[in-house]
Formats: sequence, structure tokens, C-alpha cells
Amino acid sequence: MRNSDGLDEVSIGRGPQRARVREWEGGVARLRLTVPDGFMSSQHLRLVRVGERWRAEDAGSKNGSFLGEAPLDEPALLADRALLTTGRTIFLFLRAAGASADAPDADLSGTSLADAPLTTLHAPFARELARLRRVAAAPVPTLVQGETGTGKELVARAIHRASGRSGPFVAVNCGALSPSLAASELFGARKGAFSGASESRRGLVRSADGGTLFLDEIAELPLEAQAILLRVLQEREVLALGAERPVKVDVKLVAATHQDLDARVAEGRFREDLCGRVAGYRVTLPPLRRRPEDLGLIVGNLLARAKREDARLTPEAGRALLRHDWPRNVRELEHTLTAALAVAGDAPVGLVHLPEALRGEAEQPGSPAASPEDARGELEALLRAHEGNVSAVARALGTSRSQVRRLAARHGLRPEAFRPEG
Repeated sequence: MRNSDGLDEVSIGRGPQRARVREWEGGVARLRLTVPDGFMSSQHLRLVRVGERWRAEDAGSKNGSFLGEAPLDEPALLADRALLTTGRTIFLFLRAAGASADAPDADLSGTSLADAPLTTLHAPFARELARLRRVAAAPVPTLVQGETGTGKELVARAIHRASGRSGPFVAVNCGALSPSLAASELFGARKGAFSGASESRRGLVRSADGGTLFLDEIAELPLEAQAILLRVLQEREVLALGAERPVKVDVKLVAATHQDLDARVAEGRFREDLCGRVAGYRVTLPPLRRRPEDLGLIVGNLLARAKREDARLTPEAGRALLRHDWPRNVRELEHTLTAALAVAGDAPVGLVHLPEALRGEAEQPGSPAASPEDARGELEALLRAHEGNVSAVARALGTSRSQVRRLAARHGLRPEAFRPEG
């Protein structure tokens, strides 16, 4: 969930289905979230806006709420990426930074490219996917950039589906092509064209005729093959090694790389004219750490693909997955879950089934809801907003006047200093 402008309160509880309803009652703008979780109470958790921050408080639930690993026994201010557990449901709280007014309210599977399993709650990525769907049908070469494991081939296949082209999708790993054989592998060769050419080969470009040619890790394409590829894209024809006449081809080109292609051009390791040809439209896939709101969608998708009705996570394991930065992105997440399911067997995936790196990141009980710097800044902002009125600050925080004074003393703040002069 993201902090949303215009809301004063969010209530979370059990309901017959996943739903969200916005209400306006008594001057309070409220969002009601319901989840079909049998371990939740109908009124389970409440979030209340406090200035620019949000405070979480249990709403008298039967099983209690958790902030991180600790029971939410008292109201607490939420830090960015705080984890709230209600029943068997985990909520990830994200502050307003990075959100936008048109941020989606729900799963965007309906805006994914064709039928590819690309879903997102991250507004910038959702807009990029919508643009890609329009570009897919146009005769424009596309360059997909992004870190390793972000799903570049998945996007390339989605572009192919959305293009409406009837031919095949042919994927080529340019990094695996040897410099001596790259040209014949890509563009074909007649029998006897070179030593070892015992039979004629059509080449991968002609194999993609009528469809899509996906050149993965194109930055690794040998320079000799780059020159031939440039001619293929310019003339829309292929001349196999040893052949006398070129053959016309109709392919949609999608290329991908995790490297900076412009830097490779500057270093003389990639042709500038070819770079202009393959990058008719560029898209950069965001790493998983920059769209943490999508973790739940992706984990759910991966668990569904496991085709095990009993596949589920314990709250501790779920929180560990949400805390990790996933430096190798979706691929790392997929491998982690696949291995954890195998180790867990018929049991739910728990913290013990996850890699040691994730277990070590588990938050220790009693960890604060916010850093000392955040807590001091929030208290100072409230004292300033209420002109040093301790009673008003206590009401905003849902605590006592004595507790406010203790907090102020701990952070070296004097409520009297915020009162207007005179």
C-alpha cells in the first residue's frame, strides 16, 4: 500500500473478497480494504494520518497485528517499507515518494502486453508497458535495457505476441556466439562456403522470417557480424556466406542488453550506425528493488506456476522475501522460491527453508517502527504544527501527555520552545 494524498484513514479487515472502497464520513476521507483472510477480524487494523506520516494501530482484532516481527500492542508511526501483518496477510507500507496521482489502485494484469504474465502496481512501469503495447504493432526495432534477471526476454516475447506477427519468435544469445561462427549462425552459409561447412544453413535471421528476431545481449555481438546485421536491417535482405544472391526477409527486431550500449559505442566496441538502427524505441526495465509493491504479485504468480494447491508461505518467510533487495531481480526470486518449495516438501515455506542471506536479514523482535532520526523529525513537526500543545500532540499520536514529554526529552526537544511568543 502507498501513502495516498486526500486520505485521512485506512481501515483493514476481513471480507468476502478483496476490495477497496473510498468513503467520506464526518469530514474524514477513509479507505476500507477487505481481504478474504479467515485469520483476520472484520475490523483488524487502522492507519491514521498524522501530519505527513501515518500511524498504525490494532483495531481490537482477535489475533492481533504485527509491525515487523513485533506485536503491534501500541499505536506506532510507520517508516517507509514497514511490514504490517494481519492474520496471514502481509502489507508493505510505502511512503508517497515515487507514487503519482494516477498510480493504479489494483493489479494491472489487464494492461500487460498481450497474454504475457507481466503485472505491476508500479505506476511508471505500468505506463511503460502500455506504451510498449502500442509500439509492438509498429515496424520499429526495440531495445530492451535492464539489469540481469529483470525479464528482458519475457518482455521481448510479449512484444512478439502483441505485434500480431504470424511467424516464429527466434531468440539468439549473442554472448554465446563465437566470433568465427557468428556470421554463419545468424545469416546462413552455403555448403562448402568455409572449412567445416558440410551442409547449407538458412541462418537464424531467415528462421525468424515473418516473426520476431530477439538478439539477447546484443552488446556482445562480434564487430564483423554487426556490419552484416546493419545491412540486413537497411536492405531487409540476407546474403548467406558463399551465396551469390540475397534473400528478402521480413523480421521484427527486438534486442536486449544489461550493458550501456552508448558507452560501448564510445569505446569503439559497438557500431554507432547499428546502435541507431536497433534502438528505434528504448525501454528500460526497473529492477525489482525499485518496485517493491510488485513483490506480492510476482510471488503469487510464481506460487501459482508451481501447480501445488498446498503451496504457501509462513508470515515470517513472507516478510523475509519482502525485505530482501533482490540484486539479481525476478530470476533470483524465482530460483529462491523454487528451491524453498522443494526443501519444504508438503509443509508451508518457512524462514528455515530460505537461503541464509534472507534468514540473516530477518528483523529482530522489538525493532523500532522508524529510525531515531525519523521519530525525532516527526515529533518536532507535530510540536511545531500544534505550537507546543502537548495535549494536541498526544491526541495526534494516540498516546498520553506524559509519554509525549518523555519522547521530547529523549530527543532533546522542549515543547515550550514551539509556543508562539507573547
